[in-house]
Amino acid sequence: METRRGESAMRLVLLTCLTMIAFAANSVLNRLALADEAIDPIWFAAIRVAAGALMLAVLAGRGGVGWLRAARPTAAGALTLYMLGFSLAYLALDTGTGALILFGGVQVTMFAAAVLSAEAVPARRWVGTLVALAGLVVLVGRVDLPANEAWAALSMAAAALGWGIYSLIGRTARDPLGATAANFVLSTPLLALALVIAALGGGLGGVTPRGAVLAMVSGAVTSGLGYALWYRVLPSLPRTTAALAQLSVPLIAALGGAVLLGEAVTPRLAVAAALIAAGVTIGTVSLGGRQRTSNSSAS
Repeated sequence: METRRGESAMRLVLLTCLTMIAFAANSVLNRLALADEAIDPIWFAAIRVAAGALMLAVLAGRGGVGWLRAARPTAAGALTLYMLGFSLAYLALDTGTGALILFGGVQVTMFAAAVLSAEAVPARRWVGTLVALAGLVVLVGRVDLPANEAWAALSMAAAALGWGIYSLIGRTARDPLGATAANFVLSTPLLALALVIAALGGGLGGVTPRGAVLAMVSGAVTSGLGYALWYRVLPSLPRTTAALAQLSVPLIAALGGAVLLGEAVTPRLAVAAALIAAGVTIGTVSLGGRQRTSNSSAS
């Protein structure tokens, strides 16, 4: 019995790590597409969602169309908010900074939900959260933040709110793949509407083949499949653990940005990353073991 529990815990850790890598890849792909103006950010978001919807519909539709009933308007709206805020923010933020703001904001959202729902939060997880948030303050707490970066940070904060709500709703999904597919399908016309509004306002840029391919890869693989996997592991994770685990993403994203985009790893980013890594370690040290007990009491 103990062996099975150990294997199950290890599997949960591995699946969670794989999901975090997929999330980081989205930051790298988005920044890669926008850094050389290969695509307009709203086009990137729209193509990303449409590609994800197509991939997920094919996978979920093998047994019919019953998965469409899993669509949640609130989840689709939150997904749309995340997609738009995420893409717009990367016009000015580098890969690691954007990911830090995103998942720092997600942590605040999910911890607030845990507290409001009276979920038991162990002391070590509070400590881990405070350490990790200190890293976020180090990163964006400067008074000389340029106007364009401040606007981008606000866009990413909106994305964080959307992703936090989307993750909280995903905890109750009975069919992770079907729910993800349905939410992506429902989000597609919302982003199409955003395209129309941007075009009418004269603020919509163009699309190059390279930018479209990067958006499709982000949508079909690292978003569609990654989010389906996230919905699968979420029911096994307490809200606070799910929030903390996501704070590992900026570290992976920053590494990807340095390798693929030549982005500098500044002392400020290094200190922030170190604090966040320490916070994640403190808060999730017993991810597979004793946390199962706390998760059983989570709503």
